[in-house]
Amino acid sequence: MQTFAQLSHKVTIADIARKLSIAPATVSRALNGHPAISEKTRKLVEKTARKLQYKRNNIASSLRSGKSNLIGVIIPSAEINFFGSVVHGIEKLANEKGYNVLIYQSNESWEQEKKGLEAFLHARVDGILVSIAKDTTDYSHFLDIREQGIPVVFFDRAREELDIPAVVVDDFRGGYDATVELLSQGYKRIAHIPGPLHMDVFRNRFLGYQAALKLYDIPFDPLLVVEGYVSIESGQKATEQLMKLPHPPDAIFAVEDFTAPGALKQLKAMGKRVPQDVGVVGFANELFGEHITPSLTTFDQQTVTMGREATGLLLQLLESDTKTITKQKIMLEPIAVIRESSQRKK
Repeated sequence: MQTFAQLSHKVTIADIARKLSIAPATVSRALNGHPAISEKTRKLVEKTARKLQYKRNNIASSLRSGKSNLIGVIIPSAEINFFGSVVHGIEKLANEKGYNVLIYQSNESWEQEKKGLEAFLHARVDGILVSIAKDTTDYSHFLDIREQGIPVVFFDRAREELDIPAVVVDDFRGGYDATVELLSQGYKRIAHIPGPLHMDVFRNRFLGYQAALKLYDIPFDPLLVVEGYVSIESGQKATEQLMKLPHPPDAIFAVEDFTAPGALKQLKAMGKRVPQDVGVVGFANELFGEHITPSLTTFDQQTVTMGREATGLLLQLLESDTKTITKQKIMLEPIAVIRESSQRKK
């Protein structure tokens, strides 16, 4: 029977070395995959470490190597499935490469976003992945982090002039295709509820919407654009305003899938049928879209792929001596998911 002292003893590299009658330095190199250690010795050390239930001291290892093997991820909200799905892609590749992931919610706040970066600095993360908060208009905190030698990569919400690597969806193409989907169904007076237009992601969808109208020789009407805040409530309010116009729209392109249900809810409250009277298209392919009535036409943003690609860019930066990479921006294609809410022609 093991004594309390034996049970409470933390197994060290020295214990493994004594068990195998080899030098502690050899054990350390074997556990870290040093090329000077033979495959036979490495496997023997790893087997013994497992048998003795050896636990690596990550703090001590990071102090020795200067690496924490931690990646910080800032997301605007964990309530939005889109970001959870991106994180799934991030964690999968990060874990495969020996990194752990720390997640911080900004709750769409510039102040919280800055606090998240500070928390990651204290945690000594090796690199940071960020999707910018809607309230952020001052981006100097990202440049400060980069100047301290910590690699930063944006995903989904990026800021092009900062020259920070990013993985995004082709939002211009997405806005264009969403509007064309409605136009192809015979809708003529198409409104748009964008997010805050100071953000590239929302501005590009808005520009795609305008380009599609131009293609169909439909004049742009600024009255048909009511800026929202990416929420069900803002979707309701914007739709109410739009439908009270002297010449209301017969279709609505909502900037994403949380604004779109707000539009559907308000249209129903006003006695409008979707898609017969008014068509609706969202963006992001949130899980609830196929389960609401009518089911929501939307555009998938390849979330898991986005997470993996963003992590891949960050790993390239971490492994580069010059902290530069050949490809600064990866653009993914949005994928149309056509459902009932836009299908007037059947």
